[in-house]
Amino acid sequence: MAQTAVFLAEGFEEIEALTVVDLLRRARIGCGTVSVGPDRMVTGSHKITVTADLLFDQVDFDALDMIILPGGAPGTENLRNFKPLTDRVTEFDAAGRYISAICAAPTIFGQLGLLKGKKACCYPGLEDKLEGADVSMDSVCVDGHITTSRGMGTAIDFALAIIERFQGTQAAEDMALRVVYG
Repeated sequence: MAQTAVFLAEGFEEIEALTVVDLLRRARIGCGTVSVGPDRMVTGSHKITVTADLLFDQVDFDALDMIILPGGAPGTENLRNFKPLTDRVTEFDAAGRYISAICAAPTIFGQLGLLKGKKACCYPGLEDKLEGADVSMDSVCVDGHITTSRGMGTAIDFALAIIERFQGTQAAEDMALRVVYG
């Protein structure tokens, strides 16, 4: 079974993070939540507090197939400023391992120089931070090992793209039907 992790920082966008966790778990794709803060309790941008499954130091990155970053304010900035995470994102990219981000979080990839020549999308108005990318207005962009998406309203599309990556188109279509999407 594929193993993924959604990384949470104070101020994360709740729908972007939890929609992905919910749909991946429904699809039987391993999906844990990881706090980059000092404890497992993390409060989102709309004051919803969740208990992450793990702290950052507890993650077995060798067993992880994908890093997933939700957006949110100030969540994206807090993720960007957590160097142990950006170091891991850079390592995954260099190895061609899967990295995914939604809303403002794709700007982290851009500012790390990971989007050069890649098709990518992000929250409207932040496109200039997708440094080197072929910027798209699509709801989700999949280019090689990188998946990006635009925001809260595209969270289901984003999660379905991740399901498709690991289980194929039919599994993603079946999940959309199961949750009465589209």
